[in-house]
Amino acid sequence: MSMKRTSEVDRKTKETAINIKLNLNGKGRHEISTGIPFFDHMLTLFAVHGFFDLCISAKGDIEVDFHHTVEDVGLVLGDAFDRALCDRKGITRYGFAVTPMDDALASVAIDLSKRPYLIFNIPDLNTTGSKFDFSLAKEFFRAFSNRGGMNLHINVSYGENEHHIIESIFKAVGRALEQAVSFDDRITDVRSTKGAL
Repeated sequence: MSMKRTSEVDRKTKETAINIKLNLNGKGRHEISTGIPFFDHMLTLFAVHGFFDLCISAKGDIEVDFHHTVEDVGLVLGDAFDRALCDRKGITRYGFAVTPMDDALASVAIDLSKRPYLIFNIPDLNTTGSKFDFSLAKEFFRAFSNRGGMNLHINVSYGENEHHIIESIFKAVGRALEQAVSFDDRITDVRSTKGAL
């Protein structure tokens, strides 16, 4: 199947203004600006390893804290995936990836079921005091999975460095999602015995 699978989503609130353009049939091209350099880096890894063309422009009240911007980007990115997937006919639906990053190992399983659920298991570590920490990463993926209609399981078996753990997660989610959104010629409708997602 060679159908066009793109979307563009705008969202403006009193806290954030976000525009996202997405092409699921991309090559990993990216242009990302959220005002949070580490978050930009993570979203870049997500796009590159998922082969998604992704443009994100986000302006938020990051002088207050990063939470509003990070969560709202997750909401809008989830909306963008949901729209680009249309009726989800023909897609593999499931994806899985295990991705190392130095000391960290992340396993991610995804079901594009339209029944959102997030599992987020990480090692019990003291955070480094970075402004972008595990709690922000979890908020992003919660918003993303809810609006994207995905059952998302993130399990990090081990890791010592907070940066490496978060990086392994974003790479693994991109890789697993690339698998889940891909087409399979054997699937002519939605991949469900119910005939609907």
